[in-house]
Amino acid sequence: MENIKTKFKDWKNRLKDRHMFTIVMIIVALLAIVIALGIYTYQKQREYRIASENEYNMAFYELVNYMEQVETYLAKSTITSTAEHGAKTLSNVWSEANLAEVYLSQMPINNEGLSNAQKFLNQVSDYSYTLSMKTMAGEDLTDEELSNLESMHKYAVGLKDTLNQLANEINEGTISWGELTKEGTKAFAQQVSNMSTDSFGNIESTFDDYTGLIYDGAFSEHMTNPERRGLTGEDIDENAAKEVVKQFLGVEDGNISSNGLSENGNIDAYNFIVNVNDNTKSISISKKGGHIVYMNSYREINEEKITPEEAIEIGKNFLKEKGYDSMDNTYYLKQEGSIVINYAYRQDDVTVYPDLIKLKIALDNGEILGMESAGYLNCHTEREISQNIISAEQAKEKLNPRIEIESQDLAIIPTEYNTEILCWEFTGKTADNEFLVYINAETGKEEDILMIVNTPNGTLTT
Repeated sequence: MENIKTKFKDWKNRLKDRHMFTIVMIIVALLAIVIALGIYTYQKQREYRIASENEYNMAFYELVNYMEQVETYLAKSTITSTAEHGAKTLSNVWSEANLAEVYLSQMPINNEGLSNAQKFLNQVSDYSYTLSMKTMAGEDLTDEELSNLESMHKYAVGLKDTLNQLANEINEGTISWGELTKEGTKAFAQQVSNMSTDSFGNIESTFDDYTGLIYDGAFSEHMTNPERRGLTGEDIDENAAKEVVKQFLGVEDGNISSNGLSENGNIDAYNFIVNVNDNTKSISISKKGGHIVYMNSYREINEEKITPEEAIEIGKNFLKEKGYDSMDNTYYLKQEGSIVINYAYRQDDVTVYPDLIKLKIALDNGEILGMESAGYLNCHTEREISQNIISAEQAKEKLNPRIEIESQDLAIIPTEYNTEILCWEFTGKTADNEFLVYINAETGKEEDILMIVNTPNGTLTT
């Protein structure tokens, strides 16, 4: 009997323990649910905040891009010498200013300065449209109209610089979109407000006769299917493409992994990931002919030991070793310890800009970090260069007298209609800007104007 009582007591104690264990487990489960809900809520709020930040970032950097284009096209419009090219440039001002205004309106900033900036872009859009209609009719711009464009360009430079300053502060984390949403940016407001009052008053007086204009959208689509004249040879399979990679980079099979064939880009290509000296490179080999379409890698570079001039020569020698003869450097840009250099083909002392190869070179040891040859593969061929051309002196007569000429050369340039034109290329400058002006070497027509941008990190064109 005593034995039964003892067993019953043990069973009762175990039941209590299980009951307590059950209660503890329920509490733990509830806590887990509460914590999970808290984490889920936090993640959702964080995802919403990140999405909002991303939307603002996208709109802002589109704004910066279009504002830079407005400033560039306004600069070009002040030195064009023909009504036809003026119409094209002013139409570009109109479209870029419209787009800049759209993205500016999406900014989470509410102040008078922003309103003035929108007003300015609206006026630039209307005025450039009006002048483009005039030039399309064959009329040249008057001195007063050119002066108005110069004034607008000055204000556009100020607005562009302000936006770039704001971009730097956002990139550095000095300010956030959350702060801008709450209180706006005092520096931004001050800079843009400085463009109001007298500055805007001077511009506004020129718009009395140009209100209520509507653009009818007279743009045509550009051709986007190049002939790929440099893409020579027969189709190859993936194994043959891998052999090209091995030879080009000097690696073995074990260092190469395939990412398959991509057929939805500009050029059908086999894609590979390659390990070279503890560095990962991505490389694409064209299906047709087995050409290098693209190669890129990144590594940290702590010290620059090579000058841009030395890097240019390293790039030329590299291209020659790989079978790309007669390539001449044009423009370059330094970035994070490396330099990206554009090389264009030279034929009979004529620069052929469509046949372009870009190289990325490390400035610590001269390693070729990247290569992009789509332009060359799309366009390269031997041209029949006309000898029936006007002289450089005859071409100079077509230039705007405001430009001070510094150099001249023959060049073949691409057009937006997928054609090519032989031109006299003139490098020149005005008081504030440097330009490349292209005069058709056969007809004397002004074909294009590029603005040269000299930065501490290199020389670019826009």
